[in-house]
Amino acid sequence: MRPFKHPPVSDFNLERVLYALSDPVRLEVVQRLAEVDEASCGELDGGRPKSSMSHHFRVLRDAGLVCTKSVGTTHMNSLRRAELDERFPGLLAAILAQHVQGERSPAAAAI
Repeated sequence: MRPFKHPPVSDFNLERVLYALSDPVRLEVVQRLAEVDEASCGELDGGRPKSSMSHHFRVLRDAGLVCTKSVGTTHMNSLRRAELDERFPGLLAAILAQHVQGERSPAAAAI
């Protein structure tokens, strides 16, 4: 099995990070990874098809948001929080805080 490619911190691109987080599925994956040290793809897929989740995980990896490693036949994912904070201080915390706040607001509940 080929190892996954992860960009170095110096290659993190703000537009790519924001694009990756603009999709609700990918934002949900990042939010869930922010709550745990690591999780398998199956724990993060939300019942979605494996083919579409493979695409989402690739976009997250390419943006530098997620690190994926193989453990046997399982792919384990973790958030690259420290690296993201090094490159874009406070960005991930602000996005995650807004996402959580949006879930709790009455306007969000009405949608």
